[in-house]
Amino acid sequence: MGIDMYYYPKKLVKYIINNIGFEIISIKRSPNHNLLGLKNYQIRSIIDVGANSGQFAKAIATFFPEAVIYCIEPLPDVFKQLNCWAIKRNGKVKTFNYAIGDSQGISEIILHTDHNYSSSLLRTTDYAKSIYPQMKRQLPLTVNVTTLDSLVNGLSEPLVGDILIKLDVQGYEDRVIRGGMETFRKARACILEINLDRLYEYQADFQNLTNQLYNLGYRYIGNIDQTYAGDGHVIFIDSVFIKH
Repeated sequence: MGIDMYYYPKKLVKYIINNIGFEIISIKRSPNHNLLGLKNYQIRSIIDVGANSGQFAKAIATFFPEAVIYCIEPLPDVFKQLNCWAIKRNGKVKTFNYAIGDSQGISEIILHTDHNYSSSLLRTTDYAKSIYPQMKRQLPLTVNVTTLDSLVNGLSEPLVGDILIKLDVQGYEDRVIRGGMETFRKARACILEINLDRLYEYQADFQNLTNQLYNLGYRYIGNIDQTYAGDGHVIFIDSVFIKH
């Protein structure tokens, strides 16, 4: 058997990289390369629930440049930033200043002043504050709440093509789904940020969310990203569900 002089140095480099806490992944195997197969669908409508200032919307627009993105964000100051970007997108991005849940009305959202991305309609656990000190400073705000079905049914134009729904609502995912079952039934795929650690009181968990979506015709196909704790366990994941 001959010796492959290329294979062994390559394997050694990979071994060294892995031992310092990193991993070499081929771009063709990376889940972000084609979003676990989502690029194979004709996504023309994207609903971004918990859009913040548009981080996800900006990224997903590079995968689906023809899609119209409906960005929903409750925090007033962050919404202003989102809207400033949206008006430059020539009608491709629509914005809505709401929190999304399973009923309509007015509710209190807890703004994390040092890290607005983690703000939630749910109270933060002490455990979350211990691992994320930036979540400690909080301020209650009153926001308008509606359901996903109500918002979508009130659009001036119907959603077209395959629909992708993204939820980043800090433990409130099950309520959003309950108030948006008609919309979820119409959609082709969804991306959910799901907490595995208990970061919020009464947060949705992976098993219940998977069951909810399974009953709506979806199946879990993997994660496009996940965040680790210092001891190596996973704190939360960005999971993809597809309806066939």
